[in-house]
Amino acid sequence: MNDEIVAIYCLCDDILRAMNHRDDSQQQMSDAEVMTTVIVAVVYFCGNFEKARKHLSEPQYIPKMLSRSRFNRRLYRVEPMLLMLFEALGQAWKQLNTKSIYSIDSFPIPVCDNIRIPRSKIYDGNEEYRGYQASKKRYFYGIKIHLIATESGEPVEFFLTSGSFADVRGLKVFPFALPEGSLVYADKAYNDYEVEDLLLEAENIRECKVKCVKSGIYTER
Repeated sequence: MNDEIVAIYCLCDDILRAMNHRDDSQQQMSDAEVMTTVIVAVVYFCGNFEKARKHLSEPQYIPKMLSRSRFNRRLYRVEPMLLMLFEALGQAWKQLNTKSIYSIDSFPIPVCDNIRIPRSKIYDGNEEYRGYQASKKRYFYGIKIHLIATESGEPVEFFLTSGSFADVRGLKVFPFALPEGSLVYADKAYNDYEVEDLLLEAENIRECKVKCVKSGIYTER
């Protein structure tokens, strides 16, 4: 874990240097260290920033770790830099993905279950955020992440929507900035022949429908 944390910090620092980014001279904790804390929280602590903050406050990591409130304020400031980091990594993974095979899917990020919706203060009972998770045959309340990943699982494109946003609509939102001739696997929730034909004609990107993921059976158009 120690080597991975050091590698994450070096990557964040290199990206900021490539962007000619300069930290404020009064900052005790650099933006690269804030980005590192965020990524470590996601990778090792299930997105719990407080656990990651406490773990990295050790002398060998980030001894000048910010307090919880100050860290949260800095978190919003580094959000654009994290998106740039993701874009840079996405481009690198596309180049390394010589087979040009990708998969597309979505999954929910629930705020609460249906029974607690009236007490939810984050989205204030907005029905737009009530979605359905077909794999578990249950409703959820929150947002949804739509993702394109390589064959080995590295994410290359993503966007967030409300929970009720249909997967098939995502085909019209994704930029599909994939290499020409790429093969994209999807389930039947992404049936939109018009969009598929446009992708095939414009970028020679084929979409394959997965009928049974466990057995590896799929059909192609």
